Amino acid sequence: MKKALSMIVFATASLGFVAVSHASPAELKATYDATKKKADADYKAAKEACDSHKDNARDICEKEAKLTHVKTTAEAEATYKGTDKAHKKARIDIADADYELAKEKCDDQTGNNKDVCVKEAKAAKTAAVADAKAGKEISEARKDAREDKVDANVNLQQEKCDALAGAEKTRCLDAVIK
Repeated sequence: MKKALSMIVFATASLGFVAVSHASPAELKATYDATKKKADADYKAAKEACDSHKDNARDICEKEAKLTHVKTTAEAEATYKGTDKAHKKARIDIADADYELAKEKCDDQTGNNKDVCVKEAKAAKTAAVADAKAGKEISEARKDAREDKVDANVNLQQEKCDALAGAEKTRCLDAVIK
């Protein structure tokens, strides 16, 4: 139930960020501030709800609340800043919070099962961080590829214009430059 609720909150917040991605800087700031304020209030309420649990169940509940808070605030900040670096940081922050929750869930186990559980959590975190870092590299590679394609197309069009003469060549080259 809690997982479903946190997923609904996260999905709602994510849809809100998509809707404001074309907003003005002032609107983005206002949305970011409102989202952060709501996330803080939701986190406080969720932590208070965890007081009814005992022992590790309470710790897990608090980590789940923290994860939801981190997801909401990190995504809000990434949307507000709108940079690859901000999105990378958000993904890493979420991976860290996921890891903390997974590690807490491992505390209910003992012996080798606990060791395996912790290693699985660490492996998942490592993979998520690597994906976040690779996302930036892929984005930069796509940008470079787009620029290379544009340059190649401009060179091709200029070469085609070289076969023309006079005013026709001038018009052709003007069209290529635009």
